Amino acid sequence: MAYTFSKNRRACSLKTYARPKFVREESWRYKRVKPAWRSPRGKTSRVRRSKEGWPPVVKIGYSRAAAIRGLHPSGLKEVLVYRPLDLQKLDPKANVARIAHGVGENKRLLILDEAAQRGVRILNPGPKKEESAKVEPPVEKPAEANETAAKAETEKTNK
Repeated sequence: MAYTFSKNRRACSLKTYARPKFVREESWRYKRVKPAWRSPRGKTSRVRRSKEGWPPVVKIGYSRAAAIRGLHPSGLKEVLVYRPLDLQKLDPKANVARIAHGVGENKRLLILDEAAQRGVRILNPGPKKEESAKVEPPVEKPAEANETAAKAETEKTNK
């Protein structure tokens, strides 16, 4: 194993060995059998008996160290954020924030502003808006131009 253990979970190395791809038995043979893992239950199943040359069975030994299990690859704990007030509870050195799926654009912008002030990293900030994409208010024409246009219209209607 490529673990380094420490009482501090941040000090644990997140580099672990590559886990095997667990596939359902016979999924490579039949199209109707999907590759999503199912535990083999057959009396003579080669996968269940862990025969050489057959795919591995899911076992507890493949799990990661308890100190780093469930952490973001950066080594920080992920916290789901629904509103800007949720960021007050976070420590920027120990937590990273992920904005919840149901949060709208306005609240997302408020959360991003609050996170920037507090120094909290957001994992899914969303696409950056371009400055050119912003809609500018229409520019009003000078009064003289409006008067000349109005005169031209009245002349057309009078003819």
